[in-house]
Amino acid sequence: MSPDTAKAQETKVKLLEGALRTLTEHGIAKTSARTVAASAGVNQALVFYHFGSVDELLAAACRHGAEQRVARYRDRLAAIGSLTELLDFGREMHQEERAAGHVAVLGQLLAGAQTHPALAPATAAGLDLWIAEIETVLRRVLGPTPFADLTDPAGLARAVAASFVGIELYEGVDPAGATAALDALEQLGALLAALEDLGPVAQRAVRHRLRRAVRG
Repeated sequence: MSPDTAKAQETKVKLLEGALRTLTEHGIAKTSARTVAASAGVNQALVFYHFGSVDELLAAACRHGAEQRVARYRDRLAAIGSLTELLDFGREMHQEERAAGHVAVLGQLLAGAQTHPALAPATAAGLDLWIAEIETVLRRVLGPTPFADLTDPAGLARAVAASFVGIELYEGVDPAGATAALDALEQLGALLAALEDLGPVAQRAVRHRLRRAVRG
């Protein structure tokens, strides 16, 4: 990589990270080329030189932030061996992400996607990175359980992601309610763990009853 290319890449990363900081500290309504450039420590003309518009910068920042966060947790996700562990991880990640300000960024991006057309697909693509990781975990942990052939891991992964996004945003207005929702998910995880611990005969019986219930 030439010095000029390396410098351009460094500037782009500064702008991406500056955009994420600006969203966290000021919200999307006050995010502009000037505020992002000030946060990044560069000339605001570079916003347009590298990204064309503030919306395109925010879209790129959304993808950049999601890639960083997923990479941070990928090894921990790969080590998850049960639904209970997945729910435990979700609670820990929720606390870490809120403390780091990333929940605030997500809230601003979701709000901004309603009026900034470029943000909607970028925000969805960022969430899809999480959904892909969760789906991989679900396929692995559901495989040996009575639920393996009765669930849709792809759809369930989206439901799990949507639940945690909702809880993260809900906590801003009702912390006690968000905590109760997380506790309820943990109780569900404990129930599923108890079913996983059943012997082979009992598991077959549970699977049979679930199939009959699903078929109606």
